[in-house]
Amino acid sequence: MTGTYPHTRLRRTRATAWSRALHRETVLTPADLIWPLFITEGVGVEQPVEALPGVSRWSVDLIVERAREAVDLGIPVLALFPHTQPERRSEDGREALNPDNLMCRAIRAVRDALGDRIGLLTDVALDPYTSHGQDGLIDEAGYVLNDKTVAALVGQAVNQANAGADIIAPSDMMDGRIGAIRDALEEGGHINVQIMSYAAKYASAFYGPFRDAVGSRGLLKGDKKTYQMDPANAEEAVREVEMDLAEGADSVMVKPGLPYLDIVRRVKETFEIPVFAYQVSGEYAMIEHAVAAGAADRDAMVLETLLAFKRAGCSGVLTYHAAHAARLLRG
Repeated sequence: MTGTYPHTRLRRTRATAWSRALHRETVLTPADLIWPLFITEGVGVEQPVEALPGVSRWSVDLIVERAREAVDLGIPVLALFPHTQPERRSEDGREALNPDNLMCRAIRAVRDALGDRIGLLTDVALDPYTSHGQDGLIDEAGYVLNDKTVAALVGQAVNQANAGADIIAPSDMMDGRIGAIRDALEEGGHINVQIMSYAAKYASAFYGPFRDAVGSRGLLKGDKKTYQMDPANAEEAVREVEMDLAEGADSVMVKPGLPYLDIVRRVKETFEIPVFAYQVSGEYAMIEHAVAAGAADRDAMVLETLLAFKRAGCSGVLTYHAAHAARLLRG
């Protein structure tokens, strides 16, 4: 070898498995994972989601079983999303305020069964409840109304907190909703309920399978570009995060995941706060379809992509591969 340091060999520390483990900079554990689960009506019901191979909707009793599984695997948090029956959807999404809706029943069931052995993160947005598939209330032209939507989101958040949610996760991208929700939680006595804001949520092409899972794809009128972020923008993401932190967010999320790791890193370095990312349905589906085509090794690809999130600065990752990854990590 030649050069300034003739005896330096970076391969030296990679020569054996024990040495690679010793020098590893980034560590991934089951405690870094949040498992998104879809809830449906019925008892003993599992409904496979065709667009997401290996993912199902589960009735409330089986959500409890998935929660037990998560605890056994060392996964600390479940993220819950309801598949609301069509007859319960409406223009104003009023089912979101029903204290006996699917989300609230699932929260109470898991809480009754497992107490505080697992955390529950709940989605706050109206798209699972509206007949038009938008995340908020709309005017006659179909434009999503910011302030009227925020008022509805506040009611939805308090409803979930009353049921026992640990982390409220507003995914709607309305301006000012974090401050309004934080104030309402404080006034309602929910001072320890966290807010994980979807602070940088992009208008992405990677969400399609999720909309199938919650039953909103065929309902969506128009698109969500007037409130979700333009994929071309990074400075705007920093402004969004800064605003949500000022309003009382405890942590923030970047969504989607892998295509936006630059945003994760930028947010982490700028604010030095807990940053999470959502490995969204389209990302999951690409891995599964690659595996089905014989073009990829699922285990290796799952762990490599999740490690990339941690390396970029994530405190944790929402992923549909959470249970599979946890099993791999536990050996």
